[in-house]
Amino acid sequence: MPRPVEFYQSIADNICEKLASGKSLSWICEDASMPSRKTVYQWLQNIEEFRNDYAQAREDQADTFVDEIIDIADDTALDANQARLRIDARKWVAGKMKPKKYGEKIDHAVSGAVTVNITSEDATVL
Repeated sequence: MPRPVEFYQSIADNICEKLASGKSLSWICEDASMPSRKTVYQWLQNIEEFRNDYAQAREDQADTFVDEIIDIADDTALDANQARLRIDARKWVAGKMKPKKYGEKIDHAVSGAVTVNITSEDATVL
């Protein structure tokens, strides 16, 4: 059976469901019953509803990765370095996918004083 090229909502829903559950698009598209990544990218360019669903699935995927962090941390069978690598990867990706919720918090507070010197050449007499 050839890979699908024509858009079908059921396939799009399946892709979004798998993305939201934490699967990568590469992993999803390895399945011969799924479209290629190139086809998915074309759908994203041309089909607004799919683009919106895909964006939501990616946000949901970030939440899934954060949920997985606790499971990985609690898994005593994992080597500490393996666990740290898996946790750090998920934290980084979640921060990029959903920066307002999981990104680094940056404080942009500015403090200090401003001095303004006015010379008689700059002053206007009213």
